[in-house]
Amino acid sequence: MLLDLLRYVATPAPAAQRRLGYLRDSIWLQSRARRCRAAWAPHLAASRAVIKEAIRTCERRETAVVLGSGLLDDVPLDELRKHFRRVVLVDAVHPLATRRAVRDCPNVELLTQDLSGAMALLTGAAPELDPRLPPVCAEGETGLVISANLLSQLPIRPVARLEGSRRPIGTWTRDDGDAFGRRIVEGHLTALAALSAKVCLLTDLDEEEADREGRVQARHDLLYGVRLAKPDRSWIWELAPFGEAARGRRLLHRVAGFWDWRA
Repeated sequence: MLLDLLRYVATPAPAAQRRLGYLRDSIWLQSRARRCRAAWAPHLAASRAVIKEAIRTCERRETAVVLGSGLLDDVPLDELRKHFRRVVLVDAVHPLATRRAVRDCPNVELLTQDLSGAMALLTGAAPELDPRLPPVCAEGETGLVISANLLSQLPIRPVARLEGSRRPIGTWTRDDGDAFGRRIVEGHLTALAALSAKVCLLTDLDEEEADREGRVQARHDLLYGVRLAKPDRSWIWELAPFGEAARGRRLLHRVAGFWDWRA
């Protein structure tokens, strides 16, 4: 708890990210990643393997962009640095551990940006939801854009904020949570589809709550009904082992990896 508080105070983050809970979520994720290190290892290895295949088959190697860089646990940063002249890491919050990891990497840049398109709406700075990617993704020198286990995460905080609001947010009301979430997911995919760069996509698809007898007690669609094509690779991620989220249940995510999403 004390470590989390110190991280909260010390991590650079814009006021909106602090107020809307993005910084708190980032620090909470760091703590869970530490507690669940063994359970997460196969998922992180599989994610890195998909990205490495995307790197191997990428023809343009000037700039690579990682959307949702987070803690970099699922990103083979050394491979990206080796094969690309410039690497841009994009996230709403860059944890201290990530900042330390890239401190001595002259070809790595950190870009702080909301990728859901919802933050400006939630803070009253924009009249409507506007999912978009940073301009670097569309630059001619950008050969690879990686959406790194981000797609299912984008709606979480905005949907929670909308559903907890007594007043409409823009044209959206608290009853529009599912439609709001789907719009964010679709917006990210639409933006990725418009790029000329190769797109590597990693995303959770759904979540199962299973008991100790292996019975599925609940299932949740993490993409709000949006369906993707057959992935190049898929696997199960034990997000929360028994005792992490609940004593008698664990959370399992089905993950899809595309080293060339539009191929």
